[in-house]
Formats: sequence, C-alpha cells, structure tokens
Amino acid sequence: MKVKIDISCTPQEARTFFGLPDVQGLNEALTEEMTKRMQENLADISPDALMGQWMSVGGKMSEQFMDLVSGATKGATADKP
Repeated sequence: MKVKIDISCTPQEARTFFGLPDVQGLNEALTEEMTKRMQENLADISPDALMGQWMSVGGKMSEQFMDLVSGATKGATADKP
C-alpha cells in the first residue's frame, strides 16, 4: 500500500510546523559579515598586492622567482637549431 501526501507550503511554514528555530536573522547577520569581510579583503587579492607579498617573503624566494623568470625568458628566446 502506498500513500502519497503532497503539501504545498513555504520553507518558513515548514520550519514552523516541524518546530525548527527561526534562523533568518542569524543568516542575514552572517551574510552581511561575510560580505563586509570579502569587500575589505578584495584589495589583498589584486595582482600588484600579491606580487608585493611574494617578493617581500624573503630574499631566497625573490631570487628563486627571478631565476624562474630568467630561465623562462632565456628558453623562449634561445635560437632553435
């Protein structure tokens, strides 16, 4: 025997029916906080800021990066037989 019940209600009505807490205010507060933090950190992911961070990590990393760039440019400009 199969029984099929089709209930049409909003998510808020379903949460209320099952006795779940209303988390809409908490959700809005968290969303606003996440949006604020993302906007504050957008400047940190700009290419200029990233390169500045990478180059300021230490002399060894800057040297390795420069060696990598130098090697890549030499390989790209080398005469091929």
